[in-house]
Amino acid sequence: MKRAIGLIFLCGTVCSAQPISSTELINKAREYDGKSIVYAGEVIGDVMARGDFAWVNVNDGENAIGIWLNRQLAGEIQFAGSYHARGDRVEINGVFHRGCIQHGGDMDIHAQTVRTISPGGPVREEFNTGKRNFTFMLLGALGLVLIFARRPRRKETGVRTG
Repeated sequence: MKRAIGLIFLCGTVCSAQPISSTELINKAREYDGKSIVYAGEVIGDVMARGDFAWVNVNDGENAIGIWLNRQLAGEIQFAGSYHARGDRVEINGVFHRGCIQHGGDMDIHAQTVRTISPGGPVREEFNTGKRNFTFMLLGALGLVLIFARRPRRKETGVRTG
């Protein structure tokens, strides 16, 4: 009975684990090194396939961390953030490495599971007519300045009439 309660408690704590921020991972890298963690954020940049695996960068709003994952898991990512798209928000369960020997001593997370929290999608840019109109006004003012600056000036003679 005690063992069953312990397993239920363990599942409850593992299943409801809160994501760790990138800042905490960076500041406490020694403490988290080699441990299973949960990390969440937006997939940004490109999904870079490397044989049976892939690299993705996940930004939690503070920093981005490289994620090394199975290519099948990477196939679940539909959108990576860029100027033209908002990336999928994902939750990564994996092992954190503060200096991964396999990847040249870089900090990374080796993903075991990837769960999409919210899908990304194309970003539609709205045309800002206010900026356009302001630009035309500035160009008009610049044109007037150039016209008056190049216009020959009349020399005043000392003769007054009247």
